[in-house]
Amino acid sequence: MTDDLIFWIIVVLLLAAGLAAYLVVKRAQELPPAEEPGQLPQQPGKVPAEPEAEPGLEVPEAAGSRLARLRRRLANSNNALARGLADLLSSDRIDQDTWDDFEATLISSDLGVGPSTELVTTLRRELSIEGVADPVKARDVLRRELVTLVNPNLDRTVNTTGADGRPGVVLVVGVNGTGKTTTVGKLARVLVAEGRTVLLGAADTFRAAAAEQLTTWGERVGVETVRGDEGADPASVAFNAVDRGVQEGVDVVLVDTAGRLHTKTGLMDELGKVKRVIERKAPVTEVLLVLDATTGQNGLTQARIFAEVVDVTGIVLTKLDGSAKGGIVVQVQRELGVPVKLIGLGEGVDDLAPFDTDGFVAGILGE
Repeated sequence: MTDDLIFWIIVVLLLAAGLAAYLVVKRAQELPPAEEPGQLPQQPGKVPAEPEAEPGLEVPEAAGSRLARLRRRLANSNNALARGLADLLSSDRIDQDTWDDFEATLISSDLGVGPSTELVTTLRRELSIEGVADPVKARDVLRRELVTLVNPNLDRTVNTTGADGRPGVVLVVGVNGTGKTTTVGKLARVLVAEGRTVLLGAADTFRAAAAEQLTTWGERVGVETVRGDEGADPASVAFNAVDRGVQEGVDVVLVDTAGRLHTKTGLMDELGKVKRVIERKAPVTEVLLVLDATTGQNGLTQARIFAEVVDVTGIVLTKLDGSAKGGIVVQVQRELGVPVKLIGLGEGVDDLAPFDTDGFVAGILGE
């Protein structure tokens, strides 16, 4: 074999080897990347979808803006008390018939006979001295006397602070239909807006949807709910909620209870049991009675019975909107010697706010 032939054979072999290497690299570039262990193969031509981001938690409205908004709503409402006050202030001359009509309006607004008579007597004396020629003066007198009647000296703080490192425990009671479970959820939002850590206890085990409803309220603001099976012992669920609150070091445990009929002694006794069992773990710092502001005298009957069983420390008035009679605030406070601490003025998730005497009076005066 000549040297030239050997040379060309070597050239051909090198070219073939180079071509083969090129084809291998080219093929490798065209193949899909190897799958990580545990992953399903990707289908050709499809881009994998990005995972959906978890929805953010709701940010509850701050207390200050709630108060301003609820005051405006109260001022715009057309309740009997606001109408009666407007009629009195718009009168050019206030005679006996005018006073009689005004007193009847006060009584019909659930202010009660005693407070209504007191207010009319005081106003007649004050306005006879100062006169009503100046509507501004008349309104000032009326505002001052209403503030006195509502009583600005009552402590309206919702006591949510526990002692010895334990959480504050708020027990929420009331009959069905007053908005009790909803109030617990809204109160959780108020506390979260204040930067407090909260745990909910769904001790209303007799109403099928109550625990689910409360859980939904909590999830919206990142608050967990302790619950039991339907029909479980309410005291046991309440105890477990407070026990967990102690272990986890939360600031406040809110316990929802069954909407007990105040005429059924056995159920009321059970409510007393719930409170006693809770206090084996931590003191109950607040007992809030939720009342529907539209129920009038029936609401006062409920309030008396509940107060005898669980030592109510504060009132939550719901539905205090255009259909309600604002005088119930005065009457329920006098009846129980317990302040209205929170009011609800609507169906919105943040339509619950601390009760403010000056703001309430300004609202019903339309200011």
